[in-house]
Amino acid sequence: MTFDQITTLCLAVTLFLIGTFLVNRIPFLNRFCIPAPVVGGLLFAIIATLLKSFDIIEITLDTSLQSIFMITFFTTIGLGASFKLVKLGGKLLIIYWIACGFLALMQNVIGVSLAKVMGLDPLIGVMAGAVSMEGGHGSAAAYGQTIEALGVPSAISIGMAAATCGLIAGALVGGPVVQYLIRKYDLKPSSDETEVYVEKAEHPVTEKSFMLQVFLITFSMAIGTYLGDWFSSLTGFVLPAYVGAMFVAVIVRNIVDRFNPDIINMKEINLIGDISLGIFLSMALMSIKLWEVADLALPLFVIVFVQVFFIVFFAVFVLFRVLGKNFDAAIMVSGFLGHGLGATPNAMANMSAVVAKYGPSRKAFLIVPIVGAFLIDVFGMPIIITTINMFK
Repeated sequence: MTFDQITTLCLAVTLFLIGTFLVNRIPFLNRFCIPAPVVGGLLFAIIATLLKSFDIIEITLDTSLQSIFMITFFTTIGLGASFKLVKLGGKLLIIYWIACGFLALMQNVIGVSLAKVMGLDPLIGVMAGAVSMEGGHGSAAAYGQTIEALGVPSAISIGMAAATCGLIAGALVGGPVVQYLIRKYDLKPSSDETEVYVEKAEHPVTEKSFMLQVFLITFSMAIGTYLGDWFSSLTGFVLPAYVGAMFVAVIVRNIVDRFNPDIINMKEINLIGDISLGIFLSMALMSIKLWEVADLALPLFVIVFVQVFFIVFFAVFVLFRVLGKNFDAAIMVSGFLGHGLGATPNAMANMSAVVAKYGPSRKAFLIVPIVGAFLIDVFGMPIIITTINMFK
């Protein structure tokens, strides 16, 4: 059975909606913040695998539209990168940001090293490193395309499997680790009432405003992809199209802010980004071939287990201390474990659960989302791309 471009798009949207329904109905999925498109797409991938395994039917999908939604999503992330927010984080934000960059480096070192020890292609280790751990499902699907083009079959499937394991692990270890720190050091919330920056309310969604956001996104995508192609042809260095688009979007955002901050409406930008990510992930998950990664189940488990052990050790014995060894530091550790193994929503869920029990931490809720949402890629992307080019 063959699905054409439009039918595949329809199927991706349908699976996104099915995933949303299941996440809202199944407590386990909701508790661990498993993304709806991951649930719907993975369910389809399992069904497709069973149908093929029993020689009932083989399904072929046309996912040629996937890259457009992928580039759109990363461009919206870039447009959210306001330098005003970075300034408000101060010294703690810089420390946390550097820690995330170090984590990305070590995750790649761990992934590549273990892959070599187990006799696997080093690029498989990259997919089970920062790509899927700190990067999550979106990064796994995006970089997976690049690595598959370099001759590693099932890179997307491997990355998705590792990202799912990391997502669950990040949700499981965040709370217990921070509870241990809070109880051991008898930590209490700070009485500091320093005002934190809150972006002013966006204007209502209108046709004119929405199309203006679409223009900014497509402009950044067009310039960014051309720059990416030019850079790759000039240097021979693989630079995925979405990387250039995202960094152009960062520049566009901060230039526009200098002239008229009211032009960018993050409510509309985030809406476009969420829709693009949902469709992109649905397409990526529903098209993975699970039968191709069955033989790698044990090596992947070993790599992910070591990744989890390392991030917990680093968070408790290094990050907690350099952030000040106080209540705010402990809450930031829970966020670090969440997006360091999964995604920013994981980080927010971890922190929300802890502060609901022990008290507020406004510093953590300012710094973690800023770094986890977009600053993390400033270090993460060059590290990942350099590692890919080293072992391609």
